Order: sequence, then structure tokens, then C-alpha cells
Amino acid sequence: MSDQLQVEKWVTLKDVQAYLGVGRETILQWISKRNMPAYKVGRLWKFKLSEVDDWIRSGGASDDNAPEKDEQDAE
Repeated sequence: MSDQLQVEKWVTLKDVQAYLGVGRETILQWISKRNMPAYKVGRLWKFKLSEVDDWIRSGGASDDNAPEKDEQDAE
């Protein structure tokens, strides 16, 4: 009998960048300010893509409530 339990692989910050199509700084800001699911292993960030997907679906990456940096006082 083969073991049917499939263990999800950990991925790197670069993997998540490619997966989501966003930059490194964006991901680091999401981790610190929006509770993006990420785990520090030594000096490296590690992720489970299923957790990242759930976080995005729940609105974690939404800009709805974030003030735009470009909208500064005109004068």
C-alpha cells in the first residue's frame, strides 16, 4: 500500500513573487502589515501556497482600505 498523504512543499519568497506577479517589497509589506502567512526559517521566508491562496481569497491583499501613497496633498 502506498501512502496517499501528500505533504505540501514549502516555497521561497522568490517563488511567491513569481506565483503572484508582485515584487519582493510588496510581499514583505504584506507580511509585516497585513498578516500574510509566512514563516521565518533562519534568515529566509518560507510559505505554503495553499495558505497564501486562502489569505488572498479572504481579502488579505486587497487595497480597498489602504490609503494610496500617490494621493498626497496637492498644495
